[in-house]
Amino acid sequence: MQETPTITAAEIARLAGVGRAAVSNWRKRHEDFPAPVGGSATSPEFDLAQVERWLHAQGKLPDLATADRLWRHLAATSTSPAAGLAAVGTLLLARQRLSGGPAYTECVKRGPRLNLTPLLPDVDALADELGPQGAFDALWQRFSGPGPGRAFATPDDLADLMAGLADVAGGAVLDPAAGTGATLRAAVRAGCTAAYGQELDSDLARLAGLWLAVRDVPGEVSTGDSLRADAYRGRTFDAVVCHPPFGASNWGDDELGHDPRWIVGTTPRTEPELAWVQHALAHLRPGGHAVLLMPPTVAGRRAGRRIRAELLRRGALRAVVALPPGAAAPHGVPLHLWVLRRPPADAPPPARTLLVDAPDLTRVLDTWRAFVADADVDEPGYARAVPVIELLDEDVDLTPARRQPAVVGEASGEHLVRTRERLAAVVADLPALMPQVTPALDGAEGEFLTVGELVRSGALQLLGPIRGVPGDSGEPGGDGRPVLTAPDVVTRSEPSARGGVSLGQEIPLAVGDVVVPVIARQLTALVVTAEGALLGPGLYLLRPDPAVLESWFLAGQLRTSTNERQASSLSGTLRFDVRRAQVRRVSREEQGAYGEAFRRLDAFESAMRQAAALGAELVRLTADGLARGAVRPDGERR
Repeated sequence: MQETPTITAAEIARLAGVGRAAVSNWRKRHEDFPAPVGGSATSPEFDLAQVERWLHAQGKLPDLATADRLWRHLAATSTSPAAGLAAVGTLLLARQRLSGGPAYTECVKRGPRLNLTPLLPDVDALADELGPQGAFDALWQRFSGPGPGRAFATPDDLADLMAGLADVAGGAVLDPAAGTGATLRAAVRAGCTAAYGQELDSDLARLAGLWLAVRDVPGEVSTGDSLRADAYRGRTFDAVVCHPPFGASNWGDDELGHDPRWIVGTTPRTEPELAWVQHALAHLRPGGHAVLLMPPTVAGRRAGRRIRAELLRRGALRAVVALPPGAAAPHGVPLHLWVLRRPPADAPPPARTLLVDAPDLTRVLDTWRAFVADADVDEPGYARAVPVIELLDEDVDLTPARRQPAVVGEASGEHLVRTRERLAAVVADLPALMPQVTPALDGAEGEFLTVGELVRSGALQLLGPIRGVPGDSGEPGGDGRPVLTAPDVVTRSEPSARGGVSLGQEIPLAVGDVVVPVIARQLTALVVTAEGALLGPGLYLLRPDPAVLESWFLAGQLRTSTNERQASSLSGTLRFDVRRAQVRRVSREEQGAYGEAFRRLDAFESAMRQAAALGAELVRLTADGLARGAVRPDGERR
């Protein structure tokens, strides 16, 4: 056991709520700043107690330092960060369910194998301050940062994309290689109704299960080897999302040679990732989707030709998406996403499979939805719906870049010009959309009311969040109307009609409603501008009295950094309690002016997002065109 807990410069910055550069400046400018006690010249470590005393003396330690102090002490006294957090999480869950008292005290005595007695005052103080769930989330945020002994988790943006491609909303989800639960958390953010997982590492399995438990999400995470000892044998789910281990040499091929999960044929010994593919398919209900993160070599290795071919013939492999390097660990390898579907009985296999060579993640979900809608996608150099018969050649190579036709120079030049013109038009609009504000003379902020107080006063109604339930109709709502989902709100997309989802309660959206996701990577609020859709799972709906509250003013007030800090942080994710959000009290007449400013700010943000996407596309097209000689540096045709 480490007797003197240490802390890195990055952790000092997080402890003090400042940037890394501020810590470097303190070391240079303050002679009494604690000297390093370990580490290296490029990554020094400092005595935690000395740093805390110095920060207190300088007035640089925020009031809410309990979580940081507890985490550092916990990490120093436990066998691993995961084991320490799992131990504390078990106590916090017991506290939440037993509401303290004698039963909780008995749980502490019998509880986790790790001796937490010295840390109990801080555990209880943090739970009193933030609640058991908030306390667990605060510690998880610190666990999720980079550091020794911490597992690489699937990044949130990639996990969200996987959940979107798998269409998890309203269904039960399985991750058979759950790790810390990154893809299960994404599934919950996307509105799944139940989440299940299995993980070989017992501490990580406990952590992932605890995250679900403290949120009362139905489901569980079992411990064990999913391939050798399947905890969900015989069970099927609406969706499977998985980041399986890569390159396992001892995955159980000898003992699993005739396993019933090999629904498209026996998996070769050298193709462990294809074993995970078949494992995922075996756990899907007919019509359900699975999304797996795969190393790129699986798309073309000769040993896997037979399995790949059979997946195509049966209509099980629907898309392969080549991701840009750095999308997930190992960061130097451009990984692939495989989108699979369990073919419904008696349904003819589809004639095409989507192959995408994605320069970034921004367009992938829209491209997939376009493919599902009409199967006619053909964007040279980016995405193509390839006839299955074309893929069933000698190699059955599914690497997207190798199946993209060469971009014709003239077409590439025209595409480049159109993209440049679109970007120029968006950029030309930016000055008019740019916020025009002036500092208030008195600098006063005025009086604030919480959303809960506004609800009690009758100024607005608070509806939702509602739960999605598994449906059999194949339609999103009872009458087939589109459903606004949390991802739609975040991406400012049109309400997406998703099959296989039924709503426990149908709430039609009205113009002027303000919708806020319960869980998101960043706090956001959307003003509804058109009728016809239903409120989806995992969303708050705020319906203001127009005589008292202006919708754009309300939305702008909700998404402030002050309100965002009231959410429970979790590895880059926020769970937002909208009732605690604060809204500044101003007259209804003033709200109109502020609301218009917030509306213009929203339009400016959308334009900036569009400009960034077009700019990235313009760079790619120009580089490709110059490299092939399809365009010339001076812009003249020759």
